[in-house]
Amino acid sequence: MAEAQSQKEYFPINSLVDVVRARRRGLEMAQALGFPLAEATKIAVVISELGRNIERYVGQGSITVTAHSEDEKYILIVAQDNGAGIPDVDRAMAGGYSTSGGLGLGLSGSKRLMDKFDIKSITGVGTTIKTVKWLR
Repeated sequence: MAEAQSQKEYFPINSLVDVVRARRRGLEMAQALGFPLAEATKIAVVISELGRNIERYVGQGSITVTAHSEDEKYILIVAQDNGAGIPDVDRAMAGGYSTSGGLGLGLSGSKRLMDKFDIKSITGVGTTIKTVKWLR
């Protein structure tokens, strides 16, 4: 029997408990793929940050984590919600901007921890963030 080329897990996000569950499982998936603990922890931090944003600003959404092990090994994280959207994505990504009184470093910090980071947000429709960490 051939080894699976990718493992995908879907996590509905409705509470902080769901965020913790997704973070823990993402860390395990990254380590199983071969990421050193420091790199796997970066992946877990990003899952946590994106999940907390969903929980805090929208109330519900999802995170999907895919461990891809075909030719190139990587972790893909997709965070989705059907919330109000981010009115000014460029400002949110610049860092230091927050609508909740926080530091405003979540999205920009997550981008710095990953190798690829793509955000699409439509006001009144929702936000989708896709981010990748390559195993080097």
